[in-house]
Amino acid sequence: MEKNKILWVDDEIEMLRSHIIFLTEKGYNVDTVTNGEDAVSEVNNKSYDLIFLDEMMAGMGGLETLAKIKETDPNVPVVMVTKSEEEALMNDAIGSKISDYLIKPVLPSQVLMVCKKHLQAKEISGEYVVKDYMQDFNSISMRMMDNLGYEDWIDIYLRLVNWSLEFDEHKEVNLRQTLDEQFKETNQAFGKFVERNYKHWVNNLDAEGVPTLSPQIVDKFVIPEIKNSEGPVFFFVLDCMRIDQWEMIEKHILDYFSVKKDYYYSILPTATPYARNSLFSGLFPSEIENYYPDLWASGKDDERSLNKYEKELMQKLFDRRHITLRNDLKYMKVIDPEVGKSFEHNIVSHKKTHMMAVVINFLDMIAHGRSDSDLLKEIAPDESAYRSLTESWFQHSSLLGTLKNIAEMKNSTIILTTDHGSIRTMRGAKVLGDREASTNLRFKYGRNLKVDDKHAMFIKNNAEYKLPHRGITQNYIIAKENYYFVYPTEYHKYLSYYKDTFQHGGISMEEMILPVITLKSKI
Repeated sequence: MEKNKILWVDDEIEMLRSHIIFLTEKGYNVDTVTNGEDAVSEVNNKSYDLIFLDEMMAGMGGLETLAKIKETDPNVPVVMVTKSEEEALMNDAIGSKISDYLIKPVLPSQVLMVCKKHLQAKEISGEYVVKDYMQDFNSISMRMMDNLGYEDWIDIYLRLVNWSLEFDEHKEVNLRQTLDEQFKETNQAFGKFVERNYKHWVNNLDAEGVPTLSPQIVDKFVIPEIKNSEGPVFFFVLDCMRIDQWEMIEKHILDYFSVKKDYYYSILPTATPYARNSLFSGLFPSEIENYYPDLWASGKDDERSLNKYEKELMQKLFDRRHITLRNDLKYMKVIDPEVGKSFEHNIVSHKKTHMMAVVINFLDMIAHGRSDSDLLKEIAPDESAYRSLTESWFQHSSLLGTLKNIAEMKNSTIILTTDHGSIRTMRGAKVLGDREASTNLRFKYGRNLKVDDKHAMFIKNNAEYKLPHRGITQNYIIAKENYYFVYPTEYHKYLSYYKDTFQHGGISMEEMILPVITLKSKI
């Protein structure tokens, strides 16, 4: 491995000879010069990994030399070495893009620490990342042998998400495939866990050992804020947002809000017409169908036919709970950038609004768009790039501007969540059914549906699972792990077309374990 090259610039370089020898013994290749002019000449002729630069030199001073060096090599890290501790001088140096500074007299240990920080930090931290992950890998593997509850699964998923984000930062760590395999194994066990317990959960919401589910979110998180908040309360639902995507968003709002995180489980299927209606209504799909048949439109399970009445469903929930708002319930659905920009600019008009619900559809559009766009697949070829795409969208989105504007409102509160996540589907499962069966990739309903039970959960009695009636002979199958359903007709064509796409509707940690975020303004 090639030695790191260091240039040390100081007009009293002989007094630092012991430091130079020390660094050489530690494996660094160190060149020295005694003035700014020679330093600039050296940088013009050679490539350096790190430069130590004396601030006070005869002739060309340290800051002037720094400016000349940066003209030639703007990316080289420069450490300013100075006798002065004046704040103004430090500000000037930092403003001139130094990477670090040392106060004379410097100790060899300080110099070595700076070298390691700027030249070997990734390598050293990567070694610790590998060590820590392998310990956690074994810990999670051991836990999988226990009788886990829903809280254990939340913890395991959060740890795996954390390692995904850690590996994004340490691309030199060659453990991504190991982590992917661990995700696959844990999702396999998670699918069995959900299959064993889901029917009990939906019929015993308040029992011990039952997670918070979609119909409980408004009751548990929104209504208490409505009752206690003196300012406006906003309920944001970011369609199809996973926990790892939230982590990419959160870091950009920490200057504006204090953040409290909770977690819940989406109902099945983890699809918008079921999960989001359940969020807004406080009911399971079969209960919406029974109590409000006029709001549960018949037809296909798509956005247009089954998610028209979210505001009405939320109002009916408030009526059942005897919640009286100071003014009318407000509702907004943001489905394109123009609407988003308009909403961002007009949000200040809602500072006296008691309660407003907002649906943001962009993440769901990114997921579906990637399935149909070769360009998006190239931009986001894997999970890491998909997260990065989410972050890039948010940084330039009207949503960030809207949140900042809400942060300016006195006593404002935001409850932010999602209706379901998504999973990268990698394995096809051949399914048989009649031509009236639904076309969804991660769940289907219809007559005589057949698929390998290792790949899907079968629901034969819809009522027991709080699902719509749909006729006496129709039932559901819900995909587990990262499978997606493909009919035998043109099987290989559709197997190839939908492989490596982000889908939702099934049973996986990514789709079911979701964040509920409470944001309080810091301003």
